[in-house]
Amino acid sequence: MTDTNTALAIMFADIAQSTKLYDKIGNTAAHALISSCIAVMSEVCASHGGTIVKTIGDEIMCTFPTTKDAVDAAMRMQAALDKIPEADLAGYYSPDIYVGIDYGPVIQENADVFGDAVNVAARMVKMAKRRQIVTTRQVIDTLPQDYAEYCRCIDNVLVKGKSEELAVYEIVWEKEKITVALKSSGEGRSLIRHRLKLQFGDKTFEVSDSRPAVSIGRLDHNDVVVNDNRVSRFHARIEYRKDKYFIIDQSTNGTYVTEDGADTVLVLRDELQLGNSGMLDLCNEKTSRSSPTMILYTISYYKASEPEATAKSVE
Repeated sequence: MTDTNTALAIMFADIAQSTKLYDKIGNTAAHALISSCIAVMSEVCASHGGTIVKTIGDEIMCTFPTTKDAVDAAMRMQAALDKIPEADLAGYYSPDIYVGIDYGPVIQENADVFGDAVNVAARMVKMAKRRQIVTTRQVIDTLPQDYAEYCRCIDNVLVKGKSEELAVYEIVWEKEKITVALKSSGEGRSLIRHRLKLQFGDKTFEVSDSRPAVSIGRLDHNDVVVNDNRVSRFHARIEYRKDKYFIIDQSTNGTYVTEDGADTVLVLRDELQLGNSGMLDLCNEKTSRSSPTMILYTISYYKASEPEATAKSVE
């Protein structure tokens, strides 16, 4: 049977870094944990009026009659995964998920779903970071008004098959990240603001839209001065671009980046988008809080009315 007149919310939910599970806890335990996660996500989907269209390895695709149902389910899925009993984790931590959602007319045929909304939702999940819900203006416009406080525009991207850029939104669902409502007019850049804080020794430095770059290196000209002969004179920069933070390495030996819960990555004459928190080490592959060349970083959220500290150190 084919139905071409139905508008549905389409969600893709993908277990983050599932490949790493197999390396860390072995095939049998990893397969069991992923299967348990899929079962939890499927149960949440059904409890919010959703339908599982298909399971693709560590990812589920589902439909919902309304965008509210889809967003509520997305929020609930991660919360439910956080509550998986420790005994079922095989020594691993509770997996995070990436979520992408779109809304629009679809073709339903032989228990599958096709259409532009499916393609866009698939693109959204690829843009999502861990524990992040990424969506479109079509979804935002059809949510109840009281959901506006959770939404912020984070980017504009080109999507295959579309001639104009698509506004991309994040639905900020964790309590510590929710601050204030979306602006009521235009594209509505959110009043939710954020900044990246660097902690080096007893000094702190901040990067944000008002101070979009901080330099790190051995010479005094840098914002963050690391006095170690292994550190390059102008070693690296932290830059703010379109609500994201990047480390750009300019050094001889590279910078080691360890996002919380992830493996260490060497960035050498290249750049890397930073996650929510972690450590940078300008010399040592085995990052440690006791290393003299280690810098902590954290992205935090705040109300636009709160005063920002400057990027220079706060003694």
